[in-house]
Amino acid sequence: MDCPHCSHTVLELSLPEPYREPTHLPTHLRDEVPNPRGATICPNCLGVTLEATTDAPPLEAPRTQTISEDFPRTEAGAVPFALALESCRSLAMNRGTIEKLLEATERAGVDPLLTLDRLLADPDIEPAVDLERRRHQLEQFLYD
Repeated sequence: MDCPHCSHTVLELSLPEPYREPTHLPTHLRDEVPNPRGATICPNCLGVTLEATTDAPPLEAPRTQTISEDFPRTEAGAVPFALALESCRSLAMNRGTIEKLLEATERAGVDPLLTLDRLLADPDIEPAVDLERRRHQLEQFLYD
């Protein structure tokens, strides 16, 4: 399957509970697929789309390395981090969601800001969202 934003091949992942709940999804994706079971993430633009079903195994290190060696290596860190990045399309509409997702990423042992910095430095990644400009706001979400 190809990314709808940049046409690169996407990585499929399963969405564990509670990430199927609307409160953990970016507002612009909430009505896209009712009760999503899976998602895709593009290793180039980091765009996320939802799927009704998925046969994708849990996300683990070998699969996340297709995105970047710096991307979270476990499903517990990778899924909320990916959804947080997608939520950055609208900080105002998704602030509560982003806060929850970044906290879940941290609970999984991932430093979301350090990971973001490393991804932004990766020449193979061209985020669809201007994450560089949003980094300061994300820091405020974490530490306010």
